[in-house]
Amino acid sequence: MYRIGYSLFPKEVQSFIQNSLLDHAKQCGIDLIEIDPTKPLTQQGPFDCIIHKHNGSDWNNQLQQLSLDHPNVVVIDPPQAIEHLHNRVSMLDVVSNLKIPQGNQTFEVPKQRIEELGLKFPLIAKPVSVDGSAKSHEMFFVFNENGLKKLKLKKPIMMQEFVNHSGVIFKVYVVGDHVKCVKRSSLSDIYKETLNSVAEDEGFLLFSKISNLVEKNDEAEGGSSNEVEGYCYGAEKLVEEAKMPPLEFAMGLKLFNFDLIRNSRDGNKYFVIDINYFPGYVNMLEYESIFVDFFYDVVQEKRKKNSDGEVELDVK
Repeated sequence: MYRIGYSLFPKEVQSFIQNSLLDHAKQCGIDLIEIDPTKPLTQQGPFDCIIHKHNGSDWNNQLQQLSLDHPNVVVIDPPQAIEHLHNRVSMLDVVSNLKIPQGNQTFEVPKQRIEELGLKFPLIAKPVSVDGSAKSHEMFFVFNENGLKKLKLKKPIMMQEFVNHSGVIFKVYVVGDHVKCVKRSSLSDIYKETLNSVAEDEGFLLFSKISNLVEKNDEAEGGSSNEVEGYCYGAEKLVEEAKMPPLEFAMGLKLFNFDLIRNSRDGNKYFVIDINYFPGYVNMLEYESIFVDFFYDVVQEKRKKNSDGEVELDVK
């Protein structure tokens, strides 16, 4: 039996550690064992692999010590690699540096720094810090300078130019070498007329409220979803054919997802707007078998490397 330890926040345990996952893992010779965060990690185990979503100096030090004492244990993912995703100002820098085979398509990030040339309203305001709390995922729609000034006084925020994307967002889930693209509804396209109907003296609105406003506007205009379905198929096919994430190699991560949108005005232009560590994998079809295969692969790969190393030492 392979022993896979997991240390996750309660909400991840509740959503991810389903009976279907536990049963499938058990049938394939894998035990999933919860790590008690109140006890030293060295007193628990043994483990073949550890997955985790905690952070902080104490936890990171424990993982580092475990790796030194038990180099055979696979830690997914390294805390220093996850740390990069805790700051929205820099998390998307990796996308700009990737050399992705693109063909007719381009993959970019939206303008997201105030000093960038051509940045214009409306903007999406997101908290700079990503700590897993509901507040860190709270977003605001900003449509003038007044709103920008008010939000800056509230908390550290990162601005991102809003790109109309036909009301569809693609969540691309990565589990090692496994990649799945899932379609989700998003904010409908927004035009100047819609913004004019908002109280502009406030200058910003919570994302959920602007969503309701736009949905009502779409219903009044009798909007159609046919185009959205077309965009969905196009993006899913593109992600599959392009084998999108060399992101894993750039970030040193195996468990993450990124949010992808397609420009309504230019169907060949895609934007990566967010990257999340250990997202809600239950939204991914057949996540149980994907993760069981993943656990098996990483442990086998580690054992093979160790075996190769031992052979070399014996020869010398």
